[in-house]
Amino acid sequence: MKKILFSLLIGSAFTVSAQETTMSDALRYGIQNLNGTARYRAMGGAFGAVGGDLSALNNNPAGSSIFNYNQATISLSSFNKSNTANYFGTNTKSNDNSLDINQLGAVFVFNDNQAKSGWKKFALGLNYENANNFDDFIVSEGTNPFNSMDSYFLRFANARTGNIGGNYYEDLDFIDQQALLGYDSYLIDYDSATDNYYTNVPGGGKYFHKNTIQAKGYNGKFTMNFSGAYEDRLYVGMNMNFHFTDYLRSSSLYESNLNAFYTTGFSIDTARFNNELYTYGSGFSMNFGAIYKANQNIRLGLSYETPTWYRLNDELTQSISTNYYNATNTTMNQAFVNPNAVNVYPTYKIQTPSILTSSATVLFGKKGLLSVDYISKNFAKTQFKPNSEIIFSTLNTQIKNELQDSYELRIGGEYKIKQWSVRGGYRFEQSPYKVKTAFGDVTSYSSGLGYNFGNSKLDISYTNENRERTEALLTSGLNDTARIKNKNNNVTLTYVVNF
Repeated sequence: MKKILFSLLIGSAFTVSAQETTMSDALRYGIQNLNGTARYRAMGGAFGAVGGDLSALNNNPAGSSIFNYNQATISLSSFNKSNTANYFGTNTKSNDNSLDINQLGAVFVFNDNQAKSGWKKFALGLNYENANNFDDFIVSEGTNPFNSMDSYFLRFANARTGNIGGNYYEDLDFIDQQALLGYDSYLIDYDSATDNYYTNVPGGGKYFHKNTIQAKGYNGKFTMNFSGAYEDRLYVGMNMNFHFTDYLRSSSLYESNLNAFYTTGFSIDTARFNNELYTYGSGFSMNFGAIYKANQNIRLGLSYETPTWYRLNDELTQSISTNYYNATNTTMNQAFVNPNAVNVYPTYKIQTPSILTSSATVLFGKKGLLSVDYISKNFAKTQFKPNSEIIFSTLNTQIKNELQDSYELRIGGEYKIKQWSVRGGYRFEQSPYKVKTAFGDVTSYSSGLGYNFGNSKLDISYTNENRERTEALLTSGLNDTARIKNKNNNVTLTYVVNF
């Protein structure tokens, strides 16, 4: 396939060559699902002052010094995502299921009981986790009484940077490409007298839409951890986190016009607009943390994670097909526009917000514990870079105006009965938006069991998570959205071995 490279050497043309980036592209990396070991998930991720679990290193890197033995852990997760989309009163349900090894790691503990300095324990941890599972499937359908997809193409066509007629798709910037797709598919037409484009979609407000979105991919994180314990009372640690992402989003918007055709010219009967966006790249962040043992029953934790600095690349492919009626000879025709080209855009950067976590844990001897984490993120500090580009500068201003400093509360408990452990957790994550309609709060409940064989353990957890959000059918022009009720069900199985 042909590839089109829009280089930064084009200079100011970059602002119109880039695909239509939105805030949701940044939130995809700024918001992380709660993943990890079964014990960690079962207790709602409230491990900032608990430690002793490889996934707890994400909360507080000092937690690796809580381990008493070398330990290796592997976790297998089953993900079930259920979506109910409401589009102008019509509800459509869809599901996506996947199975994945979402965590793998080990910690090595070094004890020096003869140390005179008080630093008698050190730990080195290596851990991989699927920080976010992007797999999803959403179907939204219903009859729109107001708008057609033609508004998307008209928006670009009447903001074009030059003539599109007689040009090849790969020779144009993004704005003109969208105009060309609409023109070649007969969705829109050109009026030379006014130098403007107009629609071939009959008016009347009866447009049946069916939007299908299939997403695949992950946001992985590999952590290198180091920590130390002072007099078995103060634990400090740090992480270096290496992030890598691979995301593929395929969308197909179908429209059927239920209005009477025009008596002259062309009239669109049906249309299908396909987009496939592939995003890949890497990032880096660091964690610093401490856990203080106030007494034998109470631990306090504090940790900070820097922003994650991502370098990302986007590739986009598009096609459109229509059935259109020609009033001149009263025939129905078909148009299929497939440029057979991949738009490869310049590398850009996203900086996600930093994270501050405060934690407290109460231990009930060797019988159990109760733990609470309070997490703060200022999503308004999310940034696209380079900020000198108009498209990113505008987005950054929008982010500051619409996003907020949000909090997350995690509560987890564990009770031991001989070799068995019974666990439960609760998590509430506030929406990053000041107005929650676009992306709502998260409420999550979890439970789990564990069995200790001596030198190994087997844990299982179940998590139910709920969130509501809106999903645009197209990035602009057609601004009507579907309301999505999302339910995530997760089962995780973890095997732990001491060595």
